[in-house]
Amino acid sequence: MRISALTVLNPYPLLDDKPGQHQSRTLQLQPVRIARDEHPVSRAQISKNALTVLYGLKKAGYQACLVGGGVRDLLVDIKPKDFDIATDALPEEVRKVFRNCRLIGRRFRLAHVHFGREIIEVATYRAAHDKAETSDQASTKDAQIVRDNVFGNRDEDALRRDFSINALYYDITDFSIIDYFGGFEDIAKRQLRMIGTPDQRYREDPVRLLRAVRLAAKLDFSIEKATAEPISQLGPLLDNVPRARLFEEMLKLFQSGHAQRSYEMLQQYDLTQHLLLWPVEVNPVDQNLVELALQDSDQRLRDGKKIAPFFTLAALLWPVRQSIVRQEMANHDDIHALHSLASHRAIADQNHLLAIPKRIAQPIQEVWNLQDRFERRVGKKPVKLLHHPRFRGAYDFLLLRARARQNSDQNDNQDLTELAQWWTDFQHTDETHRDTMTRPKSSHSKPRRRRTRRPAKPE
Repeated sequence: MRISALTVLNPYPLLDDKPGQHQSRTLQLQPVRIARDEHPVSRAQISKNALTVLYGLKKAGYQACLVGGGVRDLLVDIKPKDFDIATDALPEEVRKVFRNCRLIGRRFRLAHVHFGREIIEVATYRAAHDKAETSDQASTKDAQIVRDNVFGNRDEDALRRDFSINALYYDITDFSIIDYFGGFEDIAKRQLRMIGTPDQRYREDPVRLLRAVRLAAKLDFSIEKATAEPISQLGPLLDNVPRARLFEEMLKLFQSGHAQRSYEMLQQYDLTQHLLLWPVEVNPVDQNLVELALQDSDQRLRDGKKIAPFFTLAALLWPVRQSIVRQEMANHDDIHALHSLASHRAIADQNHLLAIPKRIAQPIQEVWNLQDRFERRVGKKPVKLLHHPRFRGAYDFLLLRARARQNSDQNDNQDLTELAQWWTDFQHTDETHRDTMTRPKSSHSKPRRRRTRRPAKPE
């Protein structure tokens, strides 16, 4: 069920987000409660474990609401991936209520309540950073938040949230939705709007630049004009984000089922250069390969299939690897050694922007380096390659390369379409036919030397 324009409440003006004014602004907030019969969210749509936590905190005398993405996704008729809860209980108090609770985090002190494989995340209401009593609670560098454990009330927590559609609270006491900044109407308008002054909010946490793109792509929303204007200009702020965190955001962008749209929006707002060390001019075939890979990953998720992070990144970083190959080709006689060197350098160079874990970097390089081995189709090498643990990923990448080059005027030393078809046939044929396929062709085999018979010695 989607929100109808007929059920939309009047919007409220967003407040300016200026340092030092948090307390006075909190007193000005006048959230609107949207009654149960005015919104489509039902307890039947909420995880039973999330309800257990909500009711458990309520029974213990604490205030607790479903908040953020869970409420937002239910309002746009999307099944939430997670159900997050906000409460006035401190993390240690949450742990006392639930024996299956673990406290995690340093910048964000959170309580995780475990129910088998499902984890319900519980966050204590946050307050403004200028209320921190010690530098350990909140310190800033160029306006960027580096600590976030200043606790407050629900009004203060709402002010801390990024977009209006994320400042919606589902109250378990009367099943109403508490709307602070017109997020309910923004959902009806299908637009993403920042709470406060966008420039300041992006500077507080530059990852919000990527989050704006990801949410707009996921929800198929437009980005409101004032929210969109600073994005391109503030892109360089991403260069100061910890590389590990940037890598995690990268995965969210390209493995959420909306990779193609996310990629288009990253290009639109000039953010790609802060994530990928692509050459200034990307080869058209490499560009085509990236776009095909993202389309395929979106389709696989729609079909209920899984996608491997290493394969998506192998495609995204292929232009980096190929650029190195083209630059160094004149300096290397051994093409196979050059390809191996380029694979290693591409990952090493990319790590200056993203901290790619070894568990992902290694299979990326294996998929790339196995491309050369597909050209060796004589003798026992093809059968040996079939048993390589990374064969399937490398074979799928070969098919991707062939598709990317089909409509190109460029030529490979090897006809990729024919090569890909050969390997497809080789996998699905019997052992006898495989022996025939891997036998050297007569034109390529060496002529057999005839043995010269010596004349017999006279007796």
